[in-house]
Amino acid sequence: MSANLEPLVEVALRDVLDPEMGRSVVDLGLIYAIEATPEGSVAITMTTTTRGCPLAGFLREAVAMAAGAVEGVTAVAVTLTYEPAWGPAMIAAE
Repeated sequence: MSANLEPLVEVALRDVLDPEMGRSVVDLGLIYAIEATPEGSVAITMTTTTRGCPLAGFLREAVAMAAGAVEGVTAVAVTLTYEPAWGPAMIAAE
């Protein structure tokens, strides 16, 4: 089931918008990895546009809530990283 959960979680994360940029965390390239276990535990590695972003806690919580709402997800862990550093080149083309 984990192979099916990862794309479903990614779709759910498209509804999480960065309030300053007005685009989803996925389209901005802020989601580095989504890994799911067969039991439904999901680990997400993400970043913010800058270190010390005042919205980091909000974004992390919103990502966890969106992922947790996916059917089959039993637990969510969101890890914030700054390696590699985010840059505008990571934004998906519209």
